[in-house]
Amino acid sequence: MQTMQTTLTSLHTLATLLLIGSLTACSTLVRTPGTAGLAGTDGAIAAYARALDKYVNANGEVDFVALRDDSSDLDRYVAFIANTPATRFANANDRLAHYINSYNALSMYNVLESGIPRTHAGLSKLKFFVLRKLTIGGETRSLYSYENDVIRKLGDPRVHFALNCSAVSCPTLPRVPFTGVNIDAELDRETRKFFADSKHFRLDRATRKAKVSEILKFYREDFTPAHAPSLIEYVNRYSPAPIPEGYGIEFLEYDWTVANSRRPKL
Repeated sequence: MQTMQTTLTSLHTLATLLLIGSLTACSTLVRTPGTAGLAGTDGAIAAYARALDKYVNANGEVDFVALRDDSSDLDRYVAFIANTPATRFANANDRLAHYINSYNALSMYNVLESGIPRTHAGLSKLKFFVLRKLTIGGETRSLYSYENDVIRKLGDPRVHFALNCSAVSCPTLPRVPFTGVNIDAELDRETRKFFADSKHFRLDRATRKAKVSEILKFYREDFTPAHAPSLIEYVNRYSPAPIPEGYGIEFLEYDWTVANSRRPKL
């Protein structure tokens, strides 16, 4: 019986790999905006700041329809991302701010170029994060590769509360860009804001469970043991209500609905 189960598991894994391989062959290179009037660093960040201020609300939702009709500022920043290698930022803090800002901007841009989908769930997740390739610093990468092969390797788990993939359960998208000079304080601020939101963290005293975002499940190894002995201890550094002793953890189901401010609200 065990041998049969092992065989079935192996076959399922092989089938999954074959499916991913076949889909990867169908990857799409997302259009890069033209470089006419390409801005320098300050001009590009200013353009991105205008796009955030105009089209992101206090809940971090984007008016994608309005942004689609007035995308020049976002286009200017995406063109800057495409043509600017990270080595241009000699200071590590400036580079980290660039990585976070560029990921968030490319996520917004990818939503527009994908036709403003309703959700990233199911196979749409594979298409949005893996199969759609973007030009980043002269290289072609997916959002998945950018996050996992570049940003996560910097070793700061707080990035998971700053990176926004345009889904409802993502951390709130700030209405201003991150800055190299204040990046440490900004990451602390966004991490505390994340755990202060009942959408991402709450205590269920009846069941003695701390209900936390699946982000901590997806990237568990980024938080523990390198930065805390346990997930509970990591959360307790930032949450407004520390998890009491004896509580367990339960993960909240991730909502992959696109955080479009015009979506129908339940």
